[in-house]
Amino acid sequence: MKRKLTLMFGIVCLLLAGFLSGSDEIPQKLQVTKTEHADLPAGGTVRLKNSTGELRIEGWDQPGVEVATIKSTKLAYLSAGAERDKAAHALEQVKVGVTRQGDELVITTEFPRHRRYLPRPSVGARDFDLNYIVKVPRDAKLIVDHDAGEIHFDDLTGDIHATTNQGTITLRLPSATQYAVDAKCRIGDVTSDIPGTKTRKHFGHEFSQNALAPHSLFLRDGYGDIIILRMRTAPVL
Repeated sequence: MKRKLTLMFGIVCLLLAGFLSGSDEIPQKLQVTKTEHADLPAGGTVRLKNSTGELRIEGWDQPGVEVATIKSTKLAYLSAGAERDKAAHALEQVKVGVTRQGDELVITTEFPRHRRYLPRPSVGARDFDLNYIVKVPRDAKLIVDHDAGEIHFDDLTGDIHATTNQGTITLRLPSATQYAVDAKCRIGDVTSDIPGTKTRKHFGHEFSQNALAPHSLFLRDGYGDIIILRMRTAPVL
């Protein structure tokens, strides 16, 4: 008991010494925000290549596309110091670019991958957090090649082709739009408001709706669930 009290007293003394030294600065994460706007021709396609982190794609009434990103460090740092400078430099290596290629708008993400004792870069191994909010015309076609992290689609009526190695995929779709669905999880479950056929494959599930429909959903998830929801309209009072 006496030994424990001595140890606790020593810890309190160290904390008190730090407080009295005048260094009351609270470490904070480094964060960089960016918003870009780009034109998209009618009936065009928005393609995301190598996105990572949390991705949200929302339908809106504007003809163009808005890409907002927030990238931040996982750890907090004081306002000065070698570690902070190193973290700031690493954050600069995370780059999201938007380019127009014919009828496609391509959003590309570049970031360093860390081996972490593995023979190849591990999926989702990042020293940063990255969030996207992408607003597109509701009828835009979407092609998403995602590294790892959650993907959310909201209020969209166009074709959606989305793949991810790891992370949940959720879709909130207008109730009146009809889709042909081809969804598979290697490890995970598929839940759908759209009627169809669901089968279990080892640790994962497959779901399909092969009826003729004007739009299609092609969804592939390595590790995670796929959730397809119909948007509910509020009753008129």
